[in-house]
Amino acid sequence: MAQITYVEHDGTRHEVQVATGLTVMEGARDNNLPGIEADCGGACACSTCHVYVDAAWVAQLPGMDEMEKDMLDFAWEPDPERSRLTCQIQVTEAMDGLVVHLPEKQV
Repeated sequence: MAQITYVEHDGTRHEVQVATGLTVMEGARDNNLPGIEADCGGACACSTCHVYVDAAWVAQLPGMDEMEKDMLDFAWEPDPERSRLTCQIQVTEAMDGLVVHLPEKQV
Protein backbone atom coordinates (compact mmCIF):
# COMPACT_ATOMS: atom_id res chain seq x y z
CA MET A 1 0.00 0.00 0.00
CA ALA A 2 1.04 3.58 -0.61
CA GLN A 3 -0.55 6.74 0.70
CA ILE A 4 -1.23 9.09 -2.17
CA THR A 5 -2.45 12.64 -1.77
CA TYR A 6 -4.70 14.02 -4.50
CA VAL A 7 -5.01 17.82 -4.34
CA GLU A 8 -8.01 19.34 -6.08
CA HIS A 9 -7.64 22.59 -8.01
CA ASP A 10 -9.23 24.49 -5.08
CA GLY A 11 -6.65 23.04 -2.64
CA THR A 12 -8.85 20.33 -1.10
CA ARG A 13 -6.65 17.38 -0.19
CA HIS A 14 -7.61 13.71 -0.26
CA GLU A 15 -5.17 11.28 1.34
CA VAL A 16 -5.93 7.69 0.39
CA GLN A 17 -4.28 4.30 0.64
CA VAL A 18 -3.79 2.71 -2.78
CA ALA A 19 -2.84 -0.93 -3.17
CA THR A 20 0.46 -1.76 -4.80
CA GLY A 21 -0.09 -2.77 -8.42
CA LEU A 22 -3.06 -0.49 -9.02
CA THR A 23 -2.61 2.74 -10.93
CA VAL A 24 -2.88 6.22 -9.44
CA MET A 25 -6.04 6.60 -11.56
CA GLU A 26 -7.58 3.45 -10.07
CA GLY A 27 -6.83 4.77 -6.59
CA ALA A 28 -8.81 7.92 -7.37
CA ARG A 29 -11.65 6.01 -9.01
CA ASP A 30 -11.92 3.41 -6.24
CA ASN A 31 -12.13 6.18 -3.63
CA ASN A 32 -14.69 8.25 -5.58
CA LEU A 33 -12.39 11.27 -5.76
CA PRO A 34 -13.54 14.20 -7.89
CA GLY A 35 -11.44 15.58 -10.72
CA ILE A 36 -10.17 12.42 -12.39
CA GLU A 37 -12.72 11.31 -14.96
CA ALA A 38 -10.80 8.45 -16.62
CA ASP A 39 -13.22 8.25 -19.55
CA CYS A 40 -11.23 5.51 -21.30
CA GLY A 41 -10.95 3.36 -18.18
CA GLY A 42 -7.18 3.41 -18.12
CA ALA A 43 -6.37 2.51 -21.72
CA CYS A 44 -4.26 5.63 -22.33
CA ALA A 45 -6.78 6.67 -24.98
CA CYS A 46 -7.84 10.02 -23.50
CA SER A 47 -6.37 12.63 -21.20
CA THR A 48 -9.11 12.81 -18.56
CA CYS A 49 -6.91 11.43 -15.79
CA HIS A 50 -4.29 14.16 -16.20
CA VAL A 51 -2.51 15.50 -13.09
CA TYR A 52 0.49 17.60 -12.21
CA VAL A 53 2.93 15.53 -10.17
CA ASP A 54 4.32 17.41 -7.18
CA ALA A 55 7.77 18.73 -8.11
CA ALA A 56 9.43 16.68 -5.35
CA TRP A 57 8.18 13.48 -7.01
CA VAL A 58 8.79 14.08 -10.72
CA ALA A 59 12.22 12.45 -10.85
CA GLN A 60 11.13 9.54 -8.66
CA LEU A 61 8.46 8.23 -11.03
CA PRO A 62 9.14 5.96 -14.01
CA GLY A 63 9.45 7.78 -17.30
CA MET A 64 6.67 8.19 -19.85
CA ASP A 65 6.29 6.14 -22.97
CA GLU A 66 5.48 7.74 -26.32
CA MET A 67 1.75 6.97 -26.12
CA GLU A 68 1.42 8.89 -22.83
CA LYS A 69 3.43 11.79 -24.23
CA ASP A 70 1.14 11.92 -27.27
CA MET A 71 -2.05 11.83 -25.17
CA LEU A 72 -0.82 14.68 -22.96
CA ASP A 73 -1.11 16.94 -26.03
CA PHE A 74 -4.88 16.75 -25.45
CA ALA A 75 -4.76 17.54 -21.71
CA TRP A 76 -5.88 20.80 -20.12
CA GLU A 77 -2.82 23.08 -19.86
CA PRO A 78 -0.14 20.38 -19.76
CA ASP A 79 3.10 21.17 -17.98
CA PRO A 80 6.15 19.77 -19.80
CA GLU A 81 7.83 18.84 -16.51
CA ARG A 82 5.00 17.79 -14.20
CA SER A 83 2.07 16.52 -16.29
CA ARG A 84 1.27 12.80 -16.24
CA LEU A 85 -1.67 10.55 -16.97
CA THR A 86 -2.52 8.72 -13.77
CA CYS A 87 -3.60 5.60 -15.68
CA GLN A 88 0.04 5.15 -16.63
CA ILE A 89 1.54 5.36 -13.13
CA GLN A 90 1.50 1.96 -11.46
CA VAL A 91 1.68 2.25 -7.68
CA THR A 92 4.66 0.77 -5.85
CA GLU A 93 5.55 0.88 -2.17
CA ALA A 94 8.26 3.42 -3.08
CA MET A 95 5.46 5.86 -4.00
CA ASP A 96 4.24 6.14 -0.41
CA GLY A 97 3.67 9.87 0.10
CA LEU A 98 3.17 10.72 -3.59
CA VAL A 99 1.32 14.01 -4.13
CA VAL A 100 -0.53 14.84 -7.35
CA HIS A 101 -2.38 18.07 -8.18
CA LEU A 102 -5.49 18.04 -10.32
CA PRO A 103 -5.94 20.56 -13.12
CA GLU A 104 -8.77 23.07 -13.18
CA LYS A 105 -10.66 20.76 -15.54
CA GLN A 106 -10.23 17.66 -17.65
CA VAL A 107 -10.77 17.65 -21.42
